[in-house]
Amino acid sequence: MKNCKLLEYAGYYGSVEVSVEDKCLCGSVQFIRDLISYSGNSFEELENSFHEAVDQYLTFCEETGQDPLITCSGTFNVRVGTDLHTKAVFSAKKSGMTLNEFVRSAIQEKVDGRSDVKNLTTSDLQIAKA
Repeated sequence: MKNCKLLEYAGYYGSVEVSVEDKCLCGSVQFIRDLISYSGNSFEELENSFHEAVDQYLTFCEETGQDPLITCSGTFNVRVGTDLHTKAVFSAKKSGMTLNEFVRSAIQEKVDGRSDVKNLTTSDLQIAKA
């Protein structure tokens, strides 16, 4: 994910991509299950299209009584295999932690040890603010 460029608006993040076939910029709202896409012929058009797509999605959710999806809910499932699962449960227990605490700690250690995501902030993500 080198040079990842994301747009941010109303708590939603959008990708910035190039469609060679259509000769335009395009993208989709990231980190949610619904597919919300947008496009434009310039960066300004793409950004405006992203804002409109998010606004339309939120309006649709309000009109239908549907809860809008939020980005990165804080919960996800990971398949690690039985051997690693067993070792993780054992290590967590030995450390006096729950499995969730152990996994959260392991992810935090890995993220903190990576120079490309250490102390990550929204500005580090190169987000184009609305």
